Amino acid sequence: MTFSRREFLASLAAYPLVMNTSLQAADAPTILIIGAGIAGLAAARSLSDQGLKVTVIEARERTGGRIHTSRVWPEYPLDLGASWIHGQRQNPITELANAAQAKRIATSYDNAELYIDARLKQLGVQGTNETAMENLVSKALKQAANLDTDISLQAAVERVVNKPLGSAYQAQLNFYLNSTYEQEYSGSTQEISAQTVEDNEEFSGADVLFPQGYDQIPNYLAQGLDVRLGQIVSRINYTNAGVTVKTQDQTYKADYAIITVPLGVLKRKTIQFNPSLPAAKQAAIQRLGMGLLNKAYLRFNTVFWPKDIDWLEYLSPDAGCWVEWVSFAKTGAPVLLGFHAADRAREVEAWSDQALIADAMKVLKAMFGNAIPQPTSAQITRWAQDPLAYGSYSFNAVGSSNQDRQALASKSGRLYWAGEATHSAYPGTVHGAYLSGVRAAKAVLKLV
Repeated sequence: MTFSRREFLASLAAYPLVMNTSLQAADAPTILIIGAGIAGLAAARSLSDQGLKVTVIEARERTGGRIHTSRVWPEYPLDLGASWIHGQRQNPITELANAAQAKRIATSYDNAELYIDARLKQLGVQGTNETAMENLVSKALKQAANLDTDISLQAAVERVVNKPLGSAYQAQLNFYLNSTYEQEYSGSTQEISAQTVEDNEEFSGADVLFPQGYDQIPNYLAQGLDVRLGQIVSRINYTNAGVTVKTQDQTYKADYAIITVPLGVLKRKTIQFNPSLPAAKQAAIQRLGMGLLNKAYLRFNTVFWPKDIDWLEYLSPDAGCWVEWVSFAKTGAPVLLGFHAADRAREVEAWSDQALIADAMKVLKAMFGNAIPQPTSAQITRWAQDPLAYGSYSFNAVGSSNQDRQALASKSGRLYWAGEATHSAYPGTVHGAYLSGVRAAKAVLKLV
């Protein structure tokens, strides 16, 4: 079930962030919410503001989930998880940011500068040849759409390539696939579905960062809520009479529960459900992909790169190697953010911080010359190793579709579901997660 923009705007009136005690009564249902990420907090806020008794159970010692603002460098808050509002017009996170009075700074993919590796310059490469790459991939996806069986994006592209590719063309194609698909969807081109990869929607407007941290949004939503931190759920029993949730040291009971844990956790089956989840939901969990997008923030004593450029791109023969960088100079921070996605991200997660920094500096010297300074410190993410996430966000893997997301969103007895992986219109986004939480709360309110 998709929650439209019009429905969201109506929900702002239906679920204001002001306590409504009209539903408070001795026989009002109680609700447990598993996970204090943006989906869980959205659901809790909506229900609590309507007077229902809500308890949020969170395994971490903080709220936000995959929204995680680091303040290791106090003067430069940095987001280790979600960073942007993607498309700020009519976006529900924009409404929340306005309410929270959170400052934002716009970035643009068009405000970018390309740096070409010397090995490719020797071959005469002068750019990414984006138009040719886009046409090739568009043709591949159109042909794949007509196949009886789904195939991967990589396989679809290989079907339309009629001859062996030269090293220069191959590098340009790898760059396009990584920057456009792997870094966008967090899955490998070998895993991404060619038939359903683009079956989602977008909000219009600029992409904006939070210079003081994205955690302003979950912090705002969590005000006044009953959130139990450090509670790792191991088992959920659900019957026609209610729900029992067991953690490492507590047992919680309620009439209903909303499950918002990441798809990666569901895939690992670290939470046992009794009875077992319906077959369609288990199949959806198995088919959908959990992707990986990792970050490496490097801090320097000075800004040695162009201060007015948002995105610094690196075209090289090494597929997926430091392809995208973001400059934080416009926020006043002498910080560069480098990304790794999908297979490359999983490979470098095993590296030490020192090895990763050395690899990054090798590339930055290729981009800006050997005279650049060494970073003074770094912050590096490893989301696939996080036992409370096991990845960054979901994507449509080969053989999966939005029907799987709808199956994942469907209720199981007294269990309701939310999270970015359950939203078929806006998967993999903070706004999708938020809207899924409001949707789940709306379904529970119908029971009252």
